[in-house]
Amino acid sequence: MIVVAGEALIDLVPQGTGALAALQPALGGGPYNTAVALGRLGSRTAFCSRASQDAFGEALLDGLRRAEVDVSLVERGTEPTTLAVATVDPRGSASYSFYVDGTADRLFTAPTALPAATRAVSFGTLSLALEPGAGAYEDLMRGAAAQGLFTALDPNIRAGLIPDPDAYRARFKSWLPSVTLLKVSEEDALWLDGTPREWLASGPSAVVITRGGDGLSAFTGDGREYSVPAEEVAVVDTIGAGDTVNAALLHGLAAQDALSAEALLGLDADGWTGLLRFAARAAAITCSRAGAEPPYASELGSL
Repeated sequence: MIVVAGEALIDLVPQGTGALAALQPALGGGPYNTAVALGRLGSRTAFCSRASQDAFGEALLDGLRRAEVDVSLVERGTEPTTLAVATVDPRGSASYSFYVDGTADRLFTAPTALPAATRAVSFGTLSLALEPGAGAYEDLMRGAAAQGLFTALDPNIRAGLIPDPDAYRARFKSWLPSVTLLKVSEEDALWLDGTPREWLASGPSAVVITRGGDGLSAFTGDGREYSVPAEEVAVVDTIGAGDTVNAALLHGLAAQDALSAEALLGLDADGWTGLLRFAARAAAITCSRAGAEPPYASELGSL
């Protein structure tokens, strides 16, 4: 089982141009999208979060169930669901404004134990940036690493929600000894003010950098580097593309029995390039659709 820990929220996606364009609600949140994508790809997946008891919260859980994601680790609360208002530029790239004060996912508390079948735990996005929940997710990450589980991190920076960037960067560095696979976008890497080699020296076995239309690159702890181009596609928007990459990487590693630090370092050139191409193909399908709509296994074929 792969456990995905983090927020579930509602994306409000404009259906036209201008500040007053109609907004269409869509299921979202980086970790949520990752869990749905994993479920659609056929990985046994559980989601670990706190969701509202409101109508949006019910819709979010229904979306997970439709993707055959286990929701037994999801707490429920009377607080409202987090909202993210998306703005999509002419190239399809999305940016967000968030409504997060007093929402359910910020009050997450870590479970006493993860399912016995857990092989990997994935973290990221708002859940590690907003207290008090961030501290609970951080504790879960450190605990999972201490148990020898494979841990994946996608910080997915939302700079407008980080009041003290230097403090966040220092905290990010403190997570790295507990991270097996770090995935960051090129924009996130610039904001974090670091390099793959610097991060690898602190603990991860591999770092994957996504570069949008320029493809993906993987850097390994033993000094190797692999890159693949992006798949050409007519981009509708990029919502959920990075989350789909997360899911495709984890699903692909599970398929290669490589969900461990040792196995990750043992992947050869064919293993890495095949994995990155699979992730690029999955992300391209997501970009060809409005909103976060990751592909199903039947749309991707084998690794």
